[in-house]
Amino acid sequence: MQELIRTKDIPTQVKDPDLVQRRRRQIADAAVQLFIARGFHKTTTRQIARASGISIGSLYEYFASKEDILYMVCESIHAEVERGVTEAMSRTTAGHAALAGVIREYFMVCHRMSDFILLIYQESQSLPSQWQQRVLENELRITGLFVEVLARLSASGELQGLEEQDIELAAHNIVVLGHKWTFRRWYLARHYSLEDYIRLQTKFILKMCAK
Repeated sequence: MQELIRTKDIPTQVKDPDLVQRRRRQIADAAVQLFIARGFHKTTTRQIARASGISIGSLYEYFASKEDILYMVCESIHAEVERGVTEAMSRTTAGHAALAGVIREYFMVCHRMSDFILLIYQESQSLPSQWQQRVLENELRITGLFVEVLARLSASGELQGLEEQDIELAAHNIVVLGHKWTFRRWYLARHYSLEDYIRLQTKFILKMCAK
C-alpha cells in the first residue's frame, strides 16, 4: 500500500499531521501483513507494534484500537483501487476501447491487491458499525466510477438503449467480476491466464452492455 488516507475521525494524541501520516502508514503496512497471515482476531496490537518497529505505547498514540487500524487498512486499499481506475479513466478516449481500458486497469488492480481485497471481505464485519458503513460507501464510490463511464458512453451513443437501471446494474457486475478473480483464483488461475480472464470478461461485459 503506497498511500494512507487521512481520516480525521480516527483520534490521535500527536499534533503533527505529517508525522501522523508517516507513522500510521508504517503501522498499517505491518498490520495488513499480519491480518492476512494470522487473521484479524488472532493478531494482537503488541504483535503489530513489534512488526512496526515501535513500542506498544507509541502505537496507541496513533490508533486507539485494533479496529481503528483495520479501518485505516480498508481505507487505503479502497484508495489504491480508486486511484487506479481514475487514472485509467483519465487516459481513455472514447468508444468501447474506453470501457475496455478502464475494465482492464480495474482487473489488474484487483489481481495485484487480491490478498487485500479478500481481507476486506473477511474482516470488515469486525469493524464498528460506523466504520462498516464507510467501507460500504467506498465500495459504492468505486462502482460509481463505472457508472460514470457507462453513462458517458450511453449519452454519446456508443452504448445504445441503456437505461439508468441497466447502467447501475452493469457497473455492479463489473466490480463483482473484478473481485471474482480474487475469490476464485484458486481455480481460475489454473485454467486461464490473467490476460485471458480480462479479455474474455471484457468481451462478456461489452455484450452485456449492448442492446
